[in-house]
Amino acid sequence: MVPSAVTCTSLFLAVGLLASHGACESYEKFSLLMPHVKPEKEETYFCTPVKIDPTQEYYVTAFEPNATMETAHHMLLYGCEEPGSDGDVWNCGEMALAQPGISSAPVCRTGSQVIYAWAKDAPKLVLPEGVAFKVGGKSSIKYLVLQVHYASVEKFKDGSTDDSGVFLYYTETPQPKAAGVLLLGTGGRINPKSVEYMETACTLDEDKVIHPFAFRTHTHALGRVVSGYKVTRDGITDKWELIGKKDPQLPQMFYPVANDLTLSKGDTVAARCTMQSNRDRITRIGSLNNDEMCNFYIMYWSEREPLEQKYCFTGGPPLYSWAVDFATVPRDASKLRPEDTGPHMHHHH
Repeated sequence: MVPSAVTCTSLFLAVGLLASHGACESYEKFSLLMPHVKPEKEETYFCTPVKIDPTQEYYVTAFEPNATMETAHHMLLYGCEEPGSDGDVWNCGEMALAQPGISSAPVCRTGSQVIYAWAKDAPKLVLPEGVAFKVGGKSSIKYLVLQVHYASVEKFKDGSTDDSGVFLYYTETPQPKAAGVLLLGTGGRINPKSVEYMETACTLDEDKVIHPFAFRTHTHALGRVVSGYKVTRDGITDKWELIGKKDPQLPQMFYPVANDLTLSKGDTVAARCTMQSNRDRITRIGSLNNDEMCNFYIMYWSEREPLEQKYCFTGGPPLYSWAVDFATVPRDASKLRPEDTGPHMHHHH
């Protein structure tokens, strides 16, 4: 990382958090931006990497997006052991259209994990005090790879280029709490003219205690409600505690969790996306804008290393539903407010 120095005051003024941080450390700012790319087709996914110094560990404490939703449909920042390509830029949408003259490869060749996500003009994200993503050095994150999804290319037709990306704020001072992200998602399909529940659940099997502090939902156009839970099971009744719930058409930023809870070995995490289709065709999970996605991200901290598990996916409908795993299901999992009657509520506005 080649930093530009930032005084602690200017960092926290920039991110609006001056009051909550007492001690002052020196923070550096690093820009991870697209190198003035020119996407030629809608639905292009481009990736660009940065190699992190293998002799030094860095602690990333804040993310400031440099993008607008007119240009970028969404951006993801991945930590990789090895990037998918050695190039400066490559096509990295798994099912998306490749741009001629630019090689195609996955985001990461090995060790893929999401550490930040942005969409719909979401604002900057500052981690709680003492919490950081450890990258470089002896950590498993040897590279950061920025992925930008360009749904539209209208603004590039006049020859202009794009430098969307993210500014990372970091310190070399070790932080006491390790940040991590667990991504829940599904495969599956949504039938025409139907309301479909896309559901996933996994039981944690690592001997660690994690403290969720933020969550993010992601769907495309058909998502109405995305909810995520901690489930404690005793075989007869399941105890469901809400981690977070959101209308995924709102800015897809990381929001504070609904309840202060911890997750540990034996606990189950579960998520549901309530999808409403008025289309005449089947909609499948996929990376294009008119496909769908069902994602629920849990950002957490741990006193020790983060979970080795980074993902929790099921096949989704019609292959998997919560009914397979649970005796009871929360009645309001598809309602944004208790008084709502369910996903057709959007017709009343």
